[in-house]
Amino acid sequence: MSRIVVLGAGISGHVAATHLRRKLSKEHTVTVVSPNSNYQWVPSNIWVGIGRMEPKDIIFPLEPLYKKKGIEFKQAKVVTFHPEGDTEIDKPFVKAEYVAGEAKGTTEKVTYDYLINATGPKLAFEMTEGLKPATHKAYSVCTYTHATEAWHALDQLIQQMKQGKKAKILIGTGHAKSTCQGAAFEYILNVEQELNRHGVRDMAELTWIANEPQLGDFGMDGMLLSYGSNIMKSSELVEMVFEDRGIKWIIGAGVNKIEEGVAHYETLDGEFHTETYDFAMLIPAFSGHGFKAYDKNGQDITEKLFKGFMIVDADYTPKPYEEWSVQDWPETYQNPSYANIFAPGIAFAPPHAISKPRVSKNGTPISPAPPRTGMPSGITAKLVADNIIDTIKKKKPSLHHKGSMGNMGAACIASSGYGITKGSGISITTFPIVPDFNKYPDTYGRKLGKTFGEIGLAGHWLKLALHHAFLYKAKMRPFWWLIPE
Repeated sequence: MSRIVVLGAGISGHVAATHLRRKLSKEHTVTVVSPNSNYQWVPSNIWVGIGRMEPKDIIFPLEPLYKKKGIEFKQAKVVTFHPEGDTEIDKPFVKAEYVAGEAKGTTEKVTYDYLINATGPKLAFEMTEGLKPATHKAYSVCTYTHATEAWHALDQLIQQMKQGKKAKILIGTGHAKSTCQGAAFEYILNVEQELNRHGVRDMAELTWIANEPQLGDFGMDGMLLSYGSNIMKSSELVEMVFEDRGIKWIIGAGVNKIEEGVAHYETLDGEFHTETYDFAMLIPAFSGHGFKAYDKNGQDITEKLFKGFMIVDADYTPKPYEEWSVQDWPETYQNPSYANIFAPGIAFAPPHAISKPRVSKNGTPISPAPPRTGMPSGITAKLVADNIIDTIKKKKPSLHHKGSMGNMGAACIASSGYGITKGSGISITTFPIVPDFNKYPDTYGRKLGKTFGEIGLAGHWLKLALHHAFLYKAKMRPFWWLIPE
């Protein structure tokens, strides 16, 4: 019998746990440890943040589903890692602290044969002075709770605009090294559409602020893409979209302090500025959770497991940007020191950024961290689960399933307005995620035809269809596994 423990119940953790449970016999146990009692379909937080969906539309409780499907669930947070056990327990374990119920505040040593760390990122609001959800008129859409707070504040502002108030709205990244520009991009387009729907667009000045060196960078160094019968840069596509909607932009900006209605930022040219606002939605920096790891004798071995996020089969050798390669990126997400530990999705430490690193004239790094969105998170979680399944069934190590972000594509559909007949969507597909300049030297490291952009109502329909399809899949409804990651 094997015991598999999955840490986290987001996209990666839930995908891994459900595939493990479906493919392994009941003699093997699958345990999910997560402080969150609900599963949330994160991409639809955007619609919660504009009042077009409610939290109940994008979440469901995990424990009843897991109980029905034979997955053990512990509502707890990981405290420490012990990959060799300790002086009392020979088996490897994680120490977890319960966060709810009668056991709240108590800890348990959760042993495992295989461990999947899918804890994702910490939302590091504290890395920007004064940035905290629902304070200083600044908000977030990173969780359904944050998104609900954002909508309530935005709705109040819209009502004030209907009474004649002119307003300034600021949306983008809230730290010099934030990632997830795509979510902020989608949100600003939806906010613009909602302002139109409520008849107050002319009362609002809408501004994009981001650490990107140019529009459309998205933390991926930008793209050369097919757009209909044309070829254009992603920067040109985004600029076209912003100009069409009357959205101003500030780029190469590292936000470093938030005060009431004021964002302080530094630009790549070394200048310091402020931008006032009546409502802001700023994506924070993401970081690792600061986990510690110990060997059997209690000695600190954190450096074997973590480099901010978890260390996997990547090449972490420091090297200049010109020497970066797709071969640096992991394929199996296995920790090199402990072969029974894996970290798919956002939990693994990237070997380097994807965008070219940039610093201001003052020496401040202002450059997007690498994005790792829902699609690659699901794909990497499934391949990790399949490798563990093969290893258990074959009774010998198997790493047959592989997938690097250097040979993996991703589709991102940014809704730009909600509605069956009036909605819109901007669809951008990229292949590969990490540019391969050896294979595609003349097209920004990516393959034209597989890297393309489209704008239209069909994109919104697809986004809405994916919302329902992936919630159906997450709820493990009949034949759920036929829906691809």
